[in-house]
Amino acid sequence: MNNRLEEIRKKHGIKQEELAAALEVSRQTIGSLENGRYNPSILLAFKIARFFGMTIEEIFIYEEDENV
Repeated sequence: MNNRLEEIRKKHGIKQEELAAALEVSRQTIGSLENGRYNPSILLAFKIARFFGMTIEEIFIYEEDENV
């Protein structure tokens, strides 16, 4: 799943450490989300969306596999 987390975080002038503290996760979790190595739980996706005042769909881009 792709996301715009890094772009949105930087646009708001927030460091990974600050976002991690606000969401009660590690900085490594934020880095992994931004690099696409980790997909968030639905709870974490809601927390991120609420933090930025956005919808989950505005941050996370789900692209269904055409071969399915």
